[in-house]
Amino acid sequence: MHMADTRIEHEAGGWNIDFIGDGGDAGSVKVADGHAVSADEALERAKAVMVQLTGYGTRGGGRSLNSYDAVSNGNFDDDEPPLLDTRH
Repeated sequence: MHMADTRIEHEAGGWNIDFIGDGGDAGSVKVADGHAVSADEALERAKAVMVQLTGYGTRGGGRSLNSYDAVSNGNFDDDEPPLLDTRH
């Protein structure tokens, strides 16, 4: 699915974020008010949830192979370092 649009709506008790693909497919994430006070925070939280779900149905439905994969959103152009608790 290639992302075409994102819709964010505030409802009673939380946020509903719809990720809509160019072919009409969509995925939704609900973010509780306690986890986001703004649309921007809700979107970031929803993206993090989607990253955690990417392993669903792969590797036997197991967790990511390492902590970097678990927190990576695939955007390597950000100037911010990843939030990892990894020691080498």
